[in-house]
Amino acid sequence: MKRHVLVMLMMVLAVIATACASDDATTDDSSEGAAVETTDAPEDDVATEEEPAEEEATEEEAATDATEDDAAAEPTEDAPVARADADLVIWADETRVQALEPFVEQFGVDNGITVALQELEFDEIRSQFSTAAPAGEGPDIIVGAHDWLGELVTNGLVAPIDLANAGEYAEVAIDAMTYDGQLYGVPYAIENIALVRNTDLVPDAPATFEELEQIALDLQSSGDVEIGLALQADAADPYHNYPLFTAFGASVFAVNDDGTYNPDELGLDTPEGLAAAEQFGAWVESGLINPSITYDVMVDSFASGNAAFAITGPWAVSQEDPPGFRAQGVNYAVSPIPSIQGGTPEPFVGVQGLMISSFSEQGLLAQTFVQDFIGTEEVQLALFEAGGRPPALLAAFDQVADDPDVQGFGESGQNGAPLPAIPEMGSVWTAWTDAYELIYDQQGTPTENFQAAADQIRNLIAEG
Repeated sequence: MKRHVLVMLMMVLAVIATACASDDATTDDSSEGAAVETTDAPEDDVATEEEPAEEEATEEEAATDATEDDAAAEPTEDAPVARADADLVIWADETRVQALEPFVEQFGVDNGITVALQELEFDEIRSQFSTAAPAGEGPDIIVGAHDWLGELVTNGLVAPIDLANAGEYAEVAIDAMTYDGQLYGVPYAIENIALVRNTDLVPDAPATFEELEQIALDLQSSGDVEIGLALQADAADPYHNYPLFTAFGASVFAVNDDGTYNPDELGLDTPEGLAAAEQFGAWVESGLINPSITYDVMVDSFASGNAAFAITGPWAVSQEDPPGFRAQGVNYAVSPIPSIQGGTPEPFVGVQGLMISSFSEQGLLAQTFVQDFIGTEEVQLALFEAGGRPPALLAAFDQVADDPDVQGFGESGQNGAPLPAIPEMGSVWTAWTDAYELIYDQQGTPTENFQAAADQIRNLIAEG
């Protein structure tokens, strides 16, 4: 399927694939002007959170004030996060907190203000922000994903951003952070999933998915590995299943000529979508898909050499605690998922960036921070080192383009499609997850499960 956005992505990646070797990111350890503190949010099993980090405030007086204020504001299931007592407040997950801390400190020093960096679980940021911002308790800046924009912009929660140097970023990243023709975020990373294989067990990349399945099942049958393909399936995961779904010519929504998604045309119960559903049932029956594989099992089994293949993203490669693929020393290679029955798998392409609250009373400071600090090679490389996701800033990408992991995930992303940012996507995940769960449990038929999910999704979209 031809997509305008995909063409741009391919052009960008083709240009930057020849870049030079990576340089280490540097940080400023200045200890004046900012309070950096963390607020723990409820834990979850989201696969995108990697390295735990313990952050310490660097200015004693400001840190004491911030810690006292937020000790009472620690979130529970019933209580939202409260805004820290600082001039500028940023909400981020622990991985980004670790990377941003020194830059936040320096920004405070340079501007003579206090800055609070509050830590939340990544998947808590959007919901907490949606509640806190209108009440005047939210942050000035959040770190989030581009597919949040449909909800956030529609509800008037984020402010437009005027980025003078937008041409210095990967075009797909700017496109992803643009909603209804207006930029709402400064991007720092592009991410997608790919196939990772144990090169000691499988020296050469399989030419087709059918070949992959045979190798995986043979290694599993011989006892060389316990898991042939480590694909997280507990809980069922439409995001990681998406490239396998699209290989049959299906798409979550139909795509308009301009590359945008059409929420009026759902793809789950099209002939292509139902063919994919039947194949997922066949993979469960053959043992290729194991419904008991959690994210942690996927990481541990592959990193320990007990799985031949994994389908995952750069977060599983780069995480250090618990140790991911790189930290455990397994020999691996990253490549696109091979064709399935002649069809090309298309993973979702996601972009992460910083967005400014429309309720912020520090709009100019927030604009300065996201443009002058996030838009530098130093910061983008620090975020890359922390999370393993290729930088959105082209000059920073050039610094790491020779990394084989970046190349492998980049090649996979060339086949990808942007994760829909339209609000209707919020109606998709639960019903589609439930359909996969029923297929994994072998309840009903795969076709019936996808048809029921499609009916439920249409009803939810109609209800608004």
